Amino acid sequence: MTRVYAFVFARGNSKGLSGKNIKLLGGKPLLARSIEVAKALPQISKVFVSTDCEAIASVARQYGAEVIERPDELATDHASEWHAWQHAIRYLESRGEHFDLFVSLPATSPLRSKEDVLRCLEAVKAEVDVVVTVTEAARSPYFNMVVRDDEGLSSLVCADRTFHRRQDAPKVYDMTTVAYVVRPEFVLQQEKLFAGTVSSVIVPRERAVDIDDIYDFKLAEIFLAEAELKNVE
Repeated sequence: MTRVYAFVFARGNSKGLSGKNIKLLGGKPLLARSIEVAKALPQISKVFVSTDCEAIASVARQYGAEVIERPDELATDHASEWHAWQHAIRYLESRGEHFDLFVSLPATSPLRSKEDVLRCLEAVKAEVDVVVTVTEAARSPYFNMVVRDDEGLSSLVCADRTFHRRQDAPKVYDMTTVAYVVRPEFVLQQEKLFAGTVSSVIVPRERAVDIDDIYDFKLAEIFLAEAELKNVE
């Protein structure tokens, strides 16, 4: 039987929106929403929160997650979350915990559904190292995304290929933070997500809001209110 562990990586020193990982959305901490989705899936055996912050750790325990103490050097603005992933896996292995799939459910994506996560788990095949979530991009690098130099001179991101109609260009997607499913050994052996074979699952934009600042948070409030209204109806 495949053993699946879920993780939430939540630093305490968020700059974009202070205290965002435990900020209340619809009366519930963002962190709690990730934990509850994980615990609602019978496929997931355990839920862990990796953090450097005692306030976050307290909320994590309150909602039934185990806490992994994240080293200070892995909780800075410049620290790679990939290294925090590696730390969590090595920590669990050091205490005799072995599992088959690593699922990261960032607290900043509180509108995901358990069905979104389940589809990611189902997308794991023998030849796949990583499953990510994506949503259709509002803009295309072939038509309306540019790079610019210090003088303001601009050019298309994909200037080496010419498409006269947007319909002819490849469809592009934005990566989201709804869920990441990875094989633990891949995380330990590699240093970046796209070093292996990556598959993706499409999620609707209203469930893919990634909260980085107050504007994202207010958008999440709107979508959450609409979703709750539909459930009442």
